[in-house]
Amino acid sequence: MPEHSTEQIRELLDSLYRLDSGRILATLIRLLGGFDLAEEAMHEAFAAALSVWPSSGVPGNPRPWLISTARFKAIDTLRRRARFDASQAELVRYLEAQSSSAETRNEEDSLEDDRLRLIFTCCHPSLAPEAHVALTLREVCGLTTEEIAKAFLITPRTLAQRIVRAKSKIRDTPIRYEVPTPQELPERLGAVLQVVYLVFNEGYSAAAGAEVTRAELTGEAIRLGRLLTELQPEPEVIGLLSLMLLHESRHAARTSPTGELILLENQDRSLWNREQIAEGVALLEKALKSLRFGSYTLQAAIAAVHAEAESVAATDWGQIVALYDQLAQIQPSPVVQLNRAVAIAMRDGPESGLTHIDAVMEHGELADYYLAHSARADMCRRLGRTAEARSAYEKALALTQQEPERQFLQERIRQLK
Repeated sequence: MPEHSTEQIRELLDSLYRLDSGRILATLIRLLGGFDLAEEAMHEAFAAALSVWPSSGVPGNPRPWLISTARFKAIDTLRRRARFDASQAELVRYLEAQSSSAETRNEEDSLEDDRLRLIFTCCHPSLAPEAHVALTLREVCGLTTEEIAKAFLITPRTLAQRIVRAKSKIRDTPIRYEVPTPQELPERLGAVLQVVYLVFNEGYSAAAGAEVTRAELTGEAIRLGRLLTELQPEPEVIGLLSLMLLHESRHAARTSPTGELILLENQDRSLWNREQIAEGVALLEKALKSLRFGSYTLQAAIAAVHAEAESVAATDWGQIVALYDQLAQIQPSPVVQLNRAVAIAMRDGPESGLTHIDAVMEHGELADYYLAHSARADMCRRLGRTAEARSAYEKALALTQQEPERQFLQERIRQLK
């Protein structure tokens, strides 16, 4: 291939790291047997690429090159350590023996997918629940510590400590890097579904940054959802995949060509992805027929009502409220109650919606949730209570770190003035 400048290679590697580091790391953990050595080797491989590729050219398929280079970097590291620690010599011999088989390994069986192995490892029941999401987003999806901390409203230091403790637990227990057996799967699946859902949510509505969505995260969550559906086609697994597809179907209509946020009521529904809607609805019907569904399937049912309506006015808001009533019984969270209140406003009018929103917010659990203040502001705006609307929009603006959301709220405030 033609030579590239160092700066071009750096940009390419930045893109590869952002999109493929999770896959590369997952494979290296399988090959090398641990997080720390795999991470160190991966970073050395990227550094080697920056040094070599400007003159040698970019490989036709960079990922295998990076994995192979990282594996040999790890072997070199272990050889150096073996001079001082005899136990490392046996590991070196094992890794060298595995090299040829690793290069020819058949990756077609989705149940052997390295990232699926990694996500089950990150969600092991021996780990603290708060570590599941942190470790998965960091190691499986490649988010930075700062990005994850912002998404979950904690300090980067606290998050880093969670990740370090989780990795130590995996190493010292030890927790095996594998997909659970069919007997183990049911008790492990709930945590995995929650993490996949949270990964999708971070991609669907980024907690911070210049863009509304992060397509690499929604795409990865859907891919993991498909893998889980193949592995364990339980109703809630199917329901979660349906939910993600139905939400993702709106992707092209959620922002303007220049990146501004477009609310559901103003979206061009001709841009919605009808193939994803059809697949999502078919999956939903399959989950509902089981009569063993839960919160993900109910949320998918709500999304399906939106997806199949020709407009906001033509939406069956009564059905949506009824579905939220069912959802609130099995998942009685303040966010569910807030969404139900917004649906009531669409069915019965803003005054009724505001009464329900105030009832939810008086408990204080949503005091730092910008969407609660934004929803209340919208009710006040529609009722002509301008001062209250402006105050609530300003509270929402102070709490959001996503730039398109900020621009939308600032525009609402300007309109009220």
